[in-house]
Amino acid sequence: MSDELNIIKSQAEEAMVKAIDHLEAELIKVRAGKANPNLVDGLVVDYYGTPTPISQVGNITVADARTLAIQPWEKNMLQPIERAIIAANIGITPQNDGMIIRLFMPPLTEERRKELVKRAQGEGEHSKVAIRNIRRDAIEKIKKLQKNGLSEDVCKDGEKNVQDLTDKFISLVDKHLAAKEKEIMTV
Repeated sequence: MSDELNIIKSQAEEAMVKAIDHLEAELIKVRAGKANPNLVDGLVVDYYGTPTPISQVGNITVADARTLAIQPWEKNMLQPIERAIIAANIGITPQNDGMIIRLFMPPLTEERRKELVKRAQGEGEHSKVAIRNIRRDAIEKIKKLQKNGLSEDVCKDGEKNVQDLTDKFISLVDKHLAAKEKEIMTV
């Protein structure tokens, strides 16, 4: 029966790792005043009627610390890429010179930095909720095992292991948020 507990614990840990991975991906999208190609990762361009990720229609490079350059492989894709960036509302106006689209990262004001910190903390809170939901599901599975004849002591140990795992991942979320807040608030 303890094999079932180990399976439940490993499934919970795997799901919590995915929650942390998702948090990291979302925190990358919160810009800290530096150009990062991941800023346009989620953008989709209309490529001859087919929604296509922006990275598949052009080359995305960091020109300097505050500039992203997008060079489409086809010149007629300049307008659709520009429209996709404007529609995404990422707070940056694209500059089109007929060959390359440049995204200039404006310097962040103190107010904007605080907004970005709040957004990062919101993402962190979503991750914490996801981790707690994973914990709840795992504990429910353990309680079902107890109803099916697993001893109470073994179940309590299993619940404690799941709680320890939860605490570990919640503290990991807090570390990620502290690092991102420091990155955003550094001028």
